[in-house]
Amino acid sequence: MITIKEITSKKDLKSFVTFPFSLYKDSKYWVPPIIKDEMETFDKSKNPAFKNAEAWFFLAYKGDELVGRIVAIINNLEVEQQGLKKMRFGWFDFIDDNEVSDALLQKVAEIGQKNNLEYMEGPVGFSNLDKVGVLVEGFDHIGTMITWYNHPYYKEHYERLGFVKEKEYMENKFPANNADPKLFTKLNDLIKRRYGLKEVNFTKTKEVMPLADEMFDLFNETYSSLSSFVPITEVQKAYFKKKYISFINPEYIKFIKDKNDKLIAFAIVMPSFSEALQKANGKLFPFGIYHLLKAKKHSKDVIFYLIGIHPEYQNKGVTAIIFNEYYKTFQEKKIEMCYRTPELEENLAIKQMWKHFDPIVYKRRRTYRKNLI
Repeated sequence: MITIKEITSKKDLKSFVTFPFSLYKDSKYWVPPIIKDEMETFDKSKNPAFKNAEAWFFLAYKGDELVGRIVAIINNLEVEQQGLKKMRFGWFDFIDDNEVSDALLQKVAEIGQKNNLEYMEGPVGFSNLDKVGVLVEGFDHIGTMITWYNHPYYKEHYERLGFVKEKEYMENKFPANNADPKLFTKLNDLIKRRYGLKEVNFTKTKEVMPLADEMFDLFNETYSSLSSFVPITEVQKAYFKKKYISFINPEYIKFIKDKNDKLIAFAIVMPSFSEALQKANGKLFPFGIYHLLKAKKHSKDVIFYLIGIHPEYQNKGVTAIIFNEYYKTFQEKKIEMCYRTPELEENLAIKQMWKHFDPIVYKRRRTYRKNLI
């Protein structure tokens, strides 16, 4: 018999956060989060996502054994402002047992129906900067700190319960030397002259911070036309600045400005922390912080985390300027492989942007949907 327990204490939340450590203890591909950071993500007093979202946390037990977890989420901005009657769910992990997945998803459905929502979709997070999608291809590749990893059996559980594919995401990779400067050096100079653009590079985090709000505004403008997009709020901007910007190598942040000094494009690349996080095994101390700092300085793999281009400039070759700057940085850092975060299959503009680098799709993930009415 499966018992579902709603989390009401910090002890229960710790069990929620650490459950995947036992579920994936034998996997060489799963990348553990830092437990302290994950606890703060779910702290309603610290994560500004809770200003516009409600969440319910559930654990599944089989007898005394913890066998699954799930978060049910209602994003009020999405429901009230965009009119999407959607019940979100995420952080969904479970043993290969139909009763467990059934019972957890049923809890999400009950909350959705109680709040007059029309369908449920997941796995997704609170916002567009959270992790997204269940892995359906690429199980033999190491995960990243900004994606979920899962066992191959997850997909069958969704489909057995009548969930259908809602959105498909692709993850690509390419060797850094595929970013051949011949492809964009001449174009770089031409585009800069034609539109009066200039690149902005950084050597210190404190140089980035005054421009971070403008960057998040541009992020909102860039992706507002995508079906799944929920804008980043002012409070979330402050949170993400504090949590992420200070952790990213400033030389991996590239801005492009126009002749009026207005930001029209940006890109953020991160070193790969996957192996460092595996060594840290959820803890910063005593040695986790050492492994992370070492990766920050010496990792030969990078992840393209975010890229944003103002709609007016999206078909004008601005990426040539961005990639020209990254090429110089990657040469200096001796970067070997570039990975990209999950990108919507429907995002044709992003496909066009990367096509010259001969990227290989090495993972696919998707969200699943089921009607509640």
